[in-house]
Amino acid sequence: MPVDPQPALLAGGLAVSASGVEVLTGVDLALRRGCWTSIVGPNGAGKSTLLKALAGLHPRATQRGRIELLGRPLGQWPARQRAASLSWMGQNETVSPDHVCYDIVMLGRLPYRPWLAPACARDHAVVESVMRDTGCWQWRDHPVGRLSGGERQRVLLARALAVQAGVMLMDEPLANLDPPHQGDWMQMVRRCVADGVTVVSVLHEIGMALQADDMVIVAAGGIRHHGACADPRTHAALEAVFEHRIRICQVDDMWIAVPRIAL
Repeated sequence: MPVDPQPALLAGGLAVSASGVEVLTGVDLALRRGCWTSIVGPNGAGKSTLLKALAGLHPRATQRGRIELLGRPLGQWPARQRAASLSWMGQNETVSPDHVCYDIVMLGRLPYRPWLAPACARDHAVVESVMRDTGCWQWRDHPVGRLSGGERQRVLLARALAVQAGVMLMDEPLANLDPPHQGDWMQMVRRCVADGVTVVSVLHEIGMALQADDMVIVAAGGIRHHGACADPRTHAALEAVFEHRIRICQVDDMWIAVPRIAL
């Protein structure tokens, strides 16, 4: 695939350990700016570990190698500037059930406010806009504990969008979302990319992951393949990493994954 002279995210010689065991080893990766990259692979392959490493969320003692954000070592970014440039939506995030949805989304605006300063008109306008875009404005005054899993997921997505960062990292953002809202999420990603945002998402839904621009396939703690989603080599690598239990097919202008069923 073409080499980006200054990728959005760069990993070199990346290794991450947990409880003394290396989960990722020797990862070299460059993710293009202004496109959507999906990260896929079997359970336990190291997908979420990789995404957290790119976000700088692992303790330093457990991680080796270098990470660069927009051409600058991640550790050299001032905390507030980095928080405004890189937004994160984690998997199974813990949120107090008593917190009001509007306040949760407003947390995404913290990088833009001095310490203890109240939200400004711009902050309120952004929060309303992203809550409407994600279909959760009607719950703005509700405690998050009253929401279903899918509704809660849409609130957390709105919080990530409220940052208005140039790079968005999302770990299993489609969890608990029904198919129509998964489609809404994909349209939102495409709008972000059209505005120049770089989106990186870990997905279990292979059919949705194939709608991205690029795909990173992770297996056994390393990168098995990195290429365009429309590339036949990506399809072959994807089928192989899942032991040929799926096959990639084209329906109209979309690539989808279907299970191979032995008769």
